[in-house]
Amino acid sequence: MEEDKYGTHKKSGFVPKNYISYGPLFAWPMQPLRLLKWLPSYFLPWNVLFVIMGVAYWYYLMPPLEEMKTFQLGWISYLLGVNMAAVILWYGAWHGWLYILKRQGTRYKYNARWPSNNNEVFLFKRQNVDNVIWSLCSGVPIFTAWMVLSFWLFANGYIPYLDPIENPGWFAVILLLTPLFGEVHFYVVHRILHFPTLYKYIHSLHHNNVNPGPWSGLSMHPVEHVFYFCGIVMIALCNAHPIHMISYAIRVSLGPAIGHVGFDKVEVGKEAKLNSEYYAHYLHHKLFEVNYADGVVPLDKWFGSFHDGSPEAEELLRARMRKRKEALAAKSA
Repeated sequence: MEEDKYGTHKKSGFVPKNYISYGPLFAWPMQPLRLLKWLPSYFLPWNVLFVIMGVAYWYYLMPPLEEMKTFQLGWISYLLGVNMAAVILWYGAWHGWLYILKRQGTRYKYNARWPSNNNEVFLFKRQNVDNVIWSLCSGVPIFTAWMVLSFWLFANGYIPYLDPIENPGWFAVILLLTPLFGEVHFYVVHRILHFPTLYKYIHSLHHNNVNPGPWSGLSMHPVEHVFYFCGIVMIALCNAHPIHMISYAIRVSLGPAIGHVGFDKVEVGKEAKLNSEYYAHYLHHKLFEVNYADGVVPLDKWFGSFHDGSPEAEELLRARMRKRKEALAAKSA
């Protein structure tokens, strides 16, 4: 089977052959040659795509900045409509190809089962319906609201407007650092949301998706949406250009579809395959207390929550859980 080149397809689902790693960006001592070989995979395909989409948004879809000096229903509703269309098309494409048409069956699917259609934890007992409702009725309006605030700040001169012609170096630096900022921001917010009370009343809604699909990525409690998307205005405050803010907004609004797609590889032709390779985040949904972050910044390794998919990592997790249970038992005795 073709899958055997990349991993093992067990009865429970696909398990990648290669263990999860962070790449050489933060390796010490530095490894220049390895870093140069790795850099194309950092940019392609998703980081470059999100920047291209940000440029297209700014030059072809956004109204003049002058119009955004006041909060007017016209341009705000227009922006909401553009964002709604982008999310529906993007998430709908991933979901349609893999979960409605099922063009590759369960090949490369981490969990061999399909999303639940009879589970009380979901609205109308249907996982996909629940995910779509939370994504469109909460997610899109809230990330649009953060974009509206950022545009208003730019338009009124309350934050600096970086001219890419006058400062091409700083413009490029922010573009390069934006994905890393996104990883750190996501990790911090995610760890906070796993505090028991916040998890119980807020984050558990997202974790109902034990077997995630594309629409699961944006399916969150409104409070979680507020904190998850607040990085949009934080990027705008960094002496940036609207393109930086828009590219980041696209990353955090459309990127979760890839992170929750549920497949290690997506077949787009007889030979061509797109690598999603978000096994780390799938393990987070499955095991709960590992891999709070994704990407190249080794935050989970630094803070002791990394699981690389190996049997050794599984044993370390079990030992950690046993130790915690023993501590709780001793405390209650």
